[in-house]
Amino acid sequence: MTAKLGGKALDEALAKREGWKQAANHESIAKSFKFADFNEAWGFMTRVAMAAEKADHHPEWSNVYNKVEITLSTHDAGGVTDKDIKLAKFIDEAK
Repeated sequence: MTAKLGGKALDEALAKREGWKQAANHESIAKSFKFADFNEAWGFMTRVAMAAEKADHHPEWSNVYNKVEITLSTHDAGGVTDKDIKLAKFIDEAK
């Protein structure tokens, strides 16, 4: 199992990920994305889905037209881990 990040370690990791915010309960991180249209949003989600499947680490997300909301958490660790930070980095680069 991957170790949960907390306190300073999580703050430092998030400082490198622009726009990612910690949930009030500190058990997840989230970010909103806006695209030109549905096709662009869907293409982004497809790129993320393929990487998430390869990493066996899947986001919680929703899509409405050109908006995508993503929440990351490592459920078996009970919070945010390096897996989430790595996926957040990929997500930022995929946009």
